Amino acid sequence: MLAYGRQSIAQDDIDEVVRVLRGDFLTTGPEVPKFEEAFCAYTGAPHALACANGTAALHMIAMAMDLKPGDQVIVPSISFVATANGPHYCGAEVIFADVDAETGLMTPHALKEAMARADKSRLRAVFVVHLNGSRVDLEAIAKLTKEAGVALVEDACHALGSTYPVGNGTGNVGDCALSDFCAFSFHPVKTITSGEGGMVTCRDPEMAARLALLRNHGLERDKDLFTDPEIGFEVGTGEHNPWAYELQMLGYNYRLTDFQAALGRSQLAKMSRFGPQRKALVAAYRRKLAPLAHLVTPALNTDNEDAVLHLMVGRIDFAARGKTRRQVMAQLRELGVGTQVHYIPIHRQPYYAKLNPGLNLPGAEAYYAGCLSLPLYPDMTEADVDTVVRALATVLGD
Repeated sequence: MLAYGRQSIAQDDIDEVVRVLRGDFLTTGPEVPKFEEAFCAYTGAPHALACANGTAALHMIAMAMDLKPGDQVIVPSISFVATANGPHYCGAEVIFADVDAETGLMTPHALKEAMARADKSRLRAVFVVHLNGSRVDLEAIAKLTKEAGVALVEDACHALGSTYPVGNGTGNVGDCALSDFCAFSFHPVKTITSGEGGMVTCRDPEMAARLALLRNHGLERDKDLFTDPEIGFEVGTGEHNPWAYELQMLGYNYRLTDFQAALGRSQLAKMSRFGPQRKALVAAYRRKLAPLAHLVTPALNTDNEDAVLHLMVGRIDFAARGKTRRQVMAQLRELGVGTQVHYIPIHRQPYYAKLNPGLNLPGAEAYYAGCLSLPLYPDMTEADVDTVVRALATVLGD
């Protein structure tokens, strides 16, 4: 069975995890900062903070910005619910933006429309999603957020290894050259995995320090940053109490373990192979699906053909084929091809629908109606792509 996505774990990854398991630290040891340093080197961001998962990364960002009830944020409706949940955990109201019906990406036009529905005095941030690994028009969106005086957050949980144009050059998604924060996920089906895990990148050292506190309950252990001398220092001598720590803000236990960090760093070192493999598979899909363009078309941002895709999404007019999506998925599975749907529009989820009654986002609805995630992961071969394409032709009735 070809799954729509899966981890690619080799013996060297396993060896790295075992090495840590046999060492002195399973958590809060040296592996996490090593992973963070490697991630900074890969993305070009000055600061990287590892955490428990991509949802934790988004929540930490919202807390670092001090989002609170009464604030508003804009989020595209096509994403995993975590993109909306992260800022909403802090009480912020989510204004859902529409997306391009073909790519699922929030466009500058859609952002302008969402901004028009927002209260300008309460709008604090825009969360963009590089869906499937294709990046949004970051320069145009950054210009709009700068003009509005609001923060720009990139949800890049799908987009490790992708790039974007900036000025006359190219930036790496995650370098935060145009944004305030960027969030990543290392779930098993993502581009690299640490089992579960996440990362936040940013350029502001003060925000990096806040993020470091927020992922560890808000506890400060640096004696030079203590605020209460009676906790941190011995009365009379002024000597440092080595056990001391201060709760300086309310945080969460969002730490990444050392053995997860070791796996993540081992996986990150393979991006020079994983990235080209994913690109080659996507190129094969494009070639082999071209004769079936009347049946299925790739949901790709044609302005970003060099992207490292996390998901290979096909757009299918199920009604025109006389079959439901459920029927197509079941028949593909019988032929050994696993598929998935990414995503149900968040504004349609019962929780958010109650908060946004009557909201109509036609682009999100159209994208959702036709999207189907096809198998894509580094261990696949071109022959596997042939299998998927043949199955699609059979099931869709070519």
